[in-house]
Amino acid sequence: MADVKVGLYVRLEAAQGKESELADFLRKAQSLVEQEPGTTVWYALQFGPSSFGIFDAFEDEDGRDAHLNGDVAQGLSDNAELFAEAPSIEKVDVLASK
Repeated sequence: MADVKVGLYVRLEAAQGKESELADFLRKAQSLVEQEPGTTVWYALQFGPSSFGIFDAFEDEDGRDAHLNGDVAQGLSDNAELFAEAPSIEKVDVLASK
Protein backbone atom coordinates (compact mmCIF):
# COMPACT_ATOMS: atom_id res chain seq x y z
CA MET A 1 0.00 0.00 0.00
CA ALA A 2 1.20 3.48 -0.78
CA ASP A 3 2.01 5.90 2.01
CA VAL A 4 -1.44 7.38 2.62
CA LYS A 5 -1.71 10.63 4.53
CA VAL A 6 -5.30 11.84 4.13
CA GLY A 7 -8.72 10.31 3.69
CA LEU A 8 -12.46 10.77 3.55
CA TYR A 9 -15.09 9.24 5.79
CA VAL A 10 -18.58 9.46 4.34
CA ARG A 11 -21.76 8.43 6.18
CA LEU A 12 -24.80 7.63 4.06
CA GLU A 13 -28.32 6.96 5.32
CA ALA A 14 -30.61 5.38 2.74
CA ALA A 15 -34.09 6.74 2.19
CA GLN A 16 -36.80 4.28 3.21
CA GLY A 17 -37.15 1.62 0.52
CA LYS A 18 -33.93 2.70 -1.24
CA GLU A 19 -31.49 0.50 0.71
CA SER A 20 -30.83 -2.02 -2.06
CA GLU A 21 -30.52 0.74 -4.67
CA LEU A 22 -27.92 2.52 -2.53
CA ALA A 23 -26.00 -0.73 -2.04
CA ASP A 24 -26.04 -1.29 -5.82
CA PHE A 25 -24.87 2.28 -6.43
CA LEU A 26 -21.91 1.73 -4.11
CA ARG A 27 -20.99 -1.57 -5.76
CA LYS A 28 -21.05 0.05 -9.21
CA ALA A 29 -19.02 3.04 -7.97
CA GLN A 30 -16.02 0.76 -7.51
CA SER A 31 -15.36 0.71 -11.27
CA LEU A 32 -15.30 4.52 -11.29
CA VAL A 33 -12.85 4.69 -8.39
CA GLU A 34 -10.55 2.17 -10.06
CA GLN A 35 -9.95 4.81 -12.74
CA GLU A 36 -8.67 7.35 -10.18
CA PRO A 37 -4.89 6.98 -9.83
CA GLY A 38 -4.83 9.21 -6.73
CA THR A 39 -7.30 7.06 -4.79
CA THR A 40 -5.10 4.54 -3.00
CA VAL A 41 -7.79 2.64 -1.09
CA TRP A 42 -11.58 2.78 -1.29
CA TYR A 43 -14.12 0.85 0.75
CA ALA A 44 -17.90 0.86 0.49
CA LEU A 45 -19.40 -0.20 3.82
CA GLN A 46 -22.76 -1.20 5.27
CA PHE A 47 -23.26 -0.66 9.00
CA GLY A 48 -26.89 -1.72 9.27
CA PRO A 49 -30.06 -2.09 7.20
CA SER A 50 -30.08 1.52 6.00
CA SER A 51 -26.69 2.86 7.16
CA PHE A 52 -23.81 2.89 4.70
CA GLY A 53 -20.44 4.52 4.38
CA ILE A 54 -17.38 5.07 2.28
CA PHE A 55 -13.80 5.24 3.47
CA ASP A 56 -11.05 6.15 1.08
CA ALA A 57 -7.45 7.26 1.44
CA PHE A 58 -4.94 9.21 -0.59
CA GLU A 59 -1.24 10.00 -0.58
CA ASP A 60 -1.90 13.73 -0.69
CA GLU A 61 -4.43 16.54 -0.93
CA ASP A 62 -4.30 16.51 -4.73
CA GLY A 63 -5.59 12.92 -4.82
CA ARG A 64 -8.31 13.71 -2.30
CA ASP A 65 -9.37 16.84 -4.18
CA ALA A 66 -9.48 14.95 -7.48
CA HIS A 67 -11.73 12.32 -5.90
CA LEU A 68 -14.03 14.96 -4.37
CA ASN A 69 -14.44 16.40 -7.87
CA GLY A 70 -14.76 13.01 -9.58
CA ASP A 71 -17.50 10.76 -10.86
CA VAL A 72 -18.47 9.14 -7.54
CA ALA A 73 -19.00 12.51 -5.87
CA GLN A 74 -21.07 13.60 -8.86
CA GLY A 75 -23.03 10.35 -8.63
CA LEU A 76 -23.86 11.03 -4.99
CA SER A 77 -25.14 14.45 -5.96
CA ASP A 78 -27.09 13.14 -8.96
CA ASN A 79 -28.80 10.43 -6.88
CA ALA A 80 -30.03 12.51 -3.94
CA GLU A 81 -33.31 10.54 -3.90
CA LEU A 82 -31.39 7.54 -2.48
CA PHE A 83 -30.65 9.37 0.77
CA ALA A 84 -32.73 10.12 3.85
CA GLU A 85 -30.41 13.08 4.46
CA ALA A 86 -27.45 14.65 2.71
CA PRO A 87 -24.27 12.54 2.91
CA SER A 88 -21.92 13.52 5.71
CA ILE A 89 -18.43 13.93 4.21
CA GLU A 90 -15.53 14.36 6.64
CA LYS A 91 -11.92 14.98 5.66
CA VAL A 92 -9.63 12.94 7.91
CA ASP A 93 -5.90 12.57 8.46
CA VAL A 94 -4.51 9.02 8.35
CA LEU A 95 -2.31 8.51 11.41
CA ALA A 96 -1.19 4.96 10.61
CA SER A 97 -1.88 2.32 8.00
CA LYS A 98 -0.76 -1.12 6.94
